[in-house]
Amino acid sequence: MDNVSVATQPHTHEEHHHVSLPQHRHHFETEEQQREAGTFGMWLFLLTEIMFFGGLFFAYLLYRNWYHDAFVAASNQLSIPLGAANTAVLISSGFFMALGVWAAEVRKKGLLVLFLVITTVLGFIFLGVKYVEYHEKWEKHHIPGAHFDISEFVNPQAYGLKEQPLAPDMAAKTQIFFSLYFAMTGMHALHMIIGIGLLVWLTWRSYRGEFSAGYVAPIEYFGLYWHFVDIVWIFLFPLLYLINRHPGQ
Repeated sequence: MDNVSVATQPHTHEEHHHVSLPQHRHHFETEEQQREAGTFGMWLFLLTEIMFFGGLFFAYLLYRNWYHDAFVAASNQLSIPLGAANTAVLISSGFFMALGVWAAEVRKKGLLVLFLVITTVLGFIFLGVKYVEYHEKWEKHHIPGAHFDISEFVNPQAYGLKEQPLAPDMAAKTQIFFSLYFAMTGMHALHMIIGIGLLVWLTWRSYRGEFSAGYVAPIEYFGLYWHFVDIVWIFLFPLLYLINRHPGQ
């Protein structure tokens, strides 16, 4: 009897090793339902971001139409090489982020960590270049406020510049340009800082192997966020640095 009972006993301990745990939360019926809800929520969040930056873009275009000469003179103070370098850096970071999403989907842990680290490094490079630009504006007293200096726009020849001089009342409007410049690029930089923080967190989780078993939703959602930040800069660069660089254009 003892032999029969032992032989017919279910091997529950071994079976538990072959049961795959569900990847979805308890309030979702299936993993696919959770994935769809997460994707919808992420796109909804990005929609609010589009409306936010859209308001800044609209304000910039409106004031540029009102004070065209002042905005042209002020935009000439921005460095196209630095702006172009940052554009190349962000496009490269978006490429490596896309590779990171791919590495997560094919469950290549080492490549995923590598691509996330490269994306993080490129994000720091972008912020470093932006710091150089901000520091230059500080030295030239182009920070809006009580110490804002318009003399460079009233008498550009005295500073070795070839721009047309502006009347003092129009030169004062350059402060509006720099206010919008710092608001738009500063808000973009804030999104970059938040993104880098999330990248560090995701890299740590990736190193622990949390995305090597098929659950890659956080990587995909963050990829959407990072690409959105890239796209915003692709609009900011020509809007602030390139269009109408010279009076009369």
